[in-house]
Amino acid sequence: MRLARIAHPSGGVAFASVEGDGDDAQVLEIAEHPFGQPNFTGRRWPLADVRVLAPILPSKVIAVGRNYAKHAAEFGNEVPTAPMLFIKPSTSVIGPNAAIKLPKASSRVDFEGELAIVIGQPVKNVPASKAAAAILGYTVANDVSARDLQKSDGQWGRAKGFDTFCPLGPWIETSLDASDLTLRTEVSGELKQDGRTSDLVHSIEELVEFISGVMTLLPGDVILTGTPEGVGEITDGDEVSITIEGIGTLTNPVQHA
Repeated sequence: MRLARIAHPSGGVAFASVEGDGDDAQVLEIAEHPFGQPNFTGRRWPLADVRVLAPILPSKVIAVGRNYAKHAAEFGNEVPTAPMLFIKPSTSVIGPNAAIKLPKASSRVDFEGELAIVIGQPVKNVPASKAAAAILGYTVANDVSARDLQKSDGQWGRAKGFDTFCPLGPWIETSLDASDLTLRTEVSGELKQDGRTSDLVHSIEELVEFISGVMTLLPGDVILTGTPEGVGEITDGDEVSITIEGIGTLTNPVQHA
């Protein structure tokens, strides 16, 4: 199932299931929330008639640094023996086609295309062998980063936490084996990243185990699994498109704040 969050023609915001493709795609409204067995209201609209929003508003976004060996190497860094975690605030989340805003405080902002895990139930200390049951599904993410501030601050809170620095979407795919998927990022039509999730240093299940051993994960929380090599700068007027096999494409324009 593809779970989306939409602004629909009746003037409201709702979760919905996306069915079909292309011009025939429809969205079926879900009552309340998408966790557990969805309860459909019976209302539906053509996908073209709704605005697709960020598929979830998480209580927290937990990101993993240097989880692709070649990405660590391109910055001259070692691969950490344990997952390297940092937090992006919920206020950094935006949806498809919303603008990434370049802050005046930074002179170098980079894109980072990533597979994102969406948690489906409260979990604490879940073993890797049971991690799949805790996952609602997967979506596409962009861990936008103010690279100059990341370097000058010596920690990543400000560099990763600006408003609009966590695009998510277009929806959550709930029926997917995410262990070996292609991940490609284009900036204004030019291919920049071409990786596979099979190159993750720490697997999806290992990440859920490790992170839930640190903090309780709540329904809707998002884990960014890391980015392949090829990250680079984005500037005003660019358009970033990240495509993950089996999920779809997340596209965002880039603008000055």
